[in-house]
Amino acid sequence: MSLKKLCSPFNSFLFCFLAFLYPIHQAKAASFIYAGCSPSKFQPSSPYQNNLISLLTSIAAGASEATYNSFAVGNDSASGGGAAVYGLYQCRNDLSAGDCSACVQSAVGQLNVVCPDSYAASLQLDGCFVRYSNENFLGRPDTSLVYRKCSASASKDAEFFRRRDDVLADLQNGVGFRVSSSGTVQGYAQCIGDLSSADCTACLAQAVGQLKNSCGSAMAADVYLGQCYAKYWASGYYFRSATGYSEDDIGRTIAIIVGIFAGVVLFVASHRS
Repeated sequence: MSLKKLCSPFNSFLFCFLAFLYPIHQAKAASFIYAGCSPSKFQPSSPYQNNLISLLTSIAAGASEATYNSFAVGNDSASGGGAAVYGLYQCRNDLSAGDCSACVQSAVGQLNVVCPDSYAASLQLDGCFVRYSNENFLGRPDTSLVYRKCSASASKDAEFFRRRDDVLADLQNGVGFRVSSSGTVQGYAQCIGDLSSADCTACLAQAVGQLKNSCGSAMAADVYLGQCYAKYWASGYYFRSATGYSEDDIGRTIAIIVGIFAGVVLFVASHRS
């Protein structure tokens, strides 16, 4: 699709602005996983939109220098009120600086396509995460369930369960970004960069509990909470493989969840394998 078509009257000024700066085709490690959008919308050319453009520009530019950063732009007491915007980005720590930057730039561009003019939105790609809101969520613990996916393929092999539990126990004890493997089972987990060690451990404990309790004997599973995620897979069952997934009520194409953005109701779109 051409940039001219993307910048038609049916698309917002914000996306057109970002598309000129950060072409989506440059993205790597950018397979779509899920997005969440607030139903409330801001007005074009409003103070909030101006501050959001500034924030997303800082996010896209900052990803070339660090794998995580957070930003706040504007003041709640500004003319019209509610003009402040808060946001962050995070990449997997195993990405190069170039791949991190490209992933975040892609996420920023896709956010306005998926969530045009939304006061709050988040978008998770395979390699990075971007979130913004008119509510200050930065540094606040959040273990609410955002997205869950379990493979349709299951195992009854005791050795698989032993290996899987070894990997999950190792991931649960990690801080920040952690990779683990045991036999044919692999996995990794990550917390948002501003979490304390104790809050990270608590978040990962809940994520691991979700993987075991909700996905049972699945050969592969992903769980994303508000501030951390954990995933595992057996060899040949990685979630980007051809193996099918059965999606539960958390990961359907369109769903409504409560609480991810300070109690705002969000519409969530997810990837279908």
